[in-house]
Amino acid sequence: MDVLAFHEAGIKNVISVPNGATLNSNNLDYLDNCIDYLDGKEKIILAVDADEPGQALKQEFIRRLGAEVCYLVDFGNVKDANDFLLHYGPEELRNVITYASQVPLEGVSTLRDVEGELLDFVHNGFKPGFQVGLDNFDKIFSTYTSQFITVTGIPSSGKSDFVDQMCIGYNKNYGWKTAYASPENKPNYLHAHKLMRKTWEGMPTKADVGTSKWKQVTDHVNDNYFFIDMDRYTLDEVLTKGGELVKRKGIKCLVIDPYNKVRDTNCKTEDVNRYTMEYLTKIEVFAKKFDVLVIVVAHPTKMYKDKDGKIEEPTMYNIKGGGEWYDASYHGLLVHRDYEAKTVKAKVLKVKFQNLGENGAEAHFNWEPKSGSYIPLATDTIQNEPMPWEK
Repeated sequence: MDVLAFHEAGIKNVISVPNGATLNSNNLDYLDNCIDYLDGKEKIILAVDADEPGQALKQEFIRRLGAEVCYLVDFGNVKDANDFLLHYGPEELRNVITYASQVPLEGVSTLRDVEGELLDFVHNGFKPGFQVGLDNFDKIFSTYTSQFITVTGIPSSGKSDFVDQMCIGYNKNYGWKTAYASPENKPNYLHAHKLMRKTWEGMPTKADVGTSKWKQVTDHVNDNYFFIDMDRYTLDEVLTKGGELVKRKGIKCLVIDPYNKVRDTNCKTEDVNRYTMEYLTKIEVFAKKFDVLVIVVAHPTKMYKDKDGKIEEPTMYNIKGGGEWYDASYHGLLVHRDYEAKTVKAKVLKVKFQNLGENGAEAHFNWEPKSGSYIPLATDTIQNEPMPWEK
């Protein structure tokens, strides 16, 4: 009906999304199929509904198509183009298209540009962060997009596996798609199998091949997780490919695992601190530009033993260039395995915003080998405790 309304106003270079707008779960598969047509356009006018699902769809279009080419229509106090036509007539509808405003200049904002967020904050306080679906971990940590998380831990502690668990959780809770630049998880079929097991919640066998569940899970993994393949991984090429995957597939999460095998070859400094800061700055710029969550896995350079001979838990300062990692990262997590107790813990080393988590807090898990999933320990169950943003 909105397309027909524009035709009534004499505007015929207009198309509608085929499945409308839904809150929190916009399916933009149709955009994957026509991104080449939209790519290179100098001006794209977004005339979406003024309700909450329509505004969420608008933000996703801006993210995928690029703010530099997007213009926005203001329907005022009515919901959509059809209502506007009925209230004000075809001439006024032509005018709102003529005077569509460009998305605010990147890197510059005024109060009016953030007024909606300001009013939302005044009325509702901090927005809850995104969670992975593990009750004990969700009680101590959450995140926003446009940020990056540093995950560290000693070798064979389960860092990569826990990151997979996080990405599986974000996918289940919010439909996020993930791209992996992960030299350590090669070959891809084994990594895909790990993601299948967590999605399947069990170990698929030869007897399962060809079943309806096999097809369902393999289709899901195929459509939601993407493996970036390079003979020699470089940071700039990975971020370029990540940007393409935002536009073509709509990824919301990028994993770099480990950072020392994805080198910033364009950074010529010999100073490790400067190299680290430039590396993390590029990641931050990427995360903000595309509204993506980036997870960086970083190994500690040295491991120390305590007086009892046990390996001490590393911190972000144990990563090469450690001071910069702590200062620049929005969040830091430690994944540490207790071989004697046969448990794994995730510890919050840093959370930038108090409403998103608790520094120093820990969540403990058993690792279930068939599914490769992390099962919260019963002793970690927290009943009726407020979330950090509710305190």
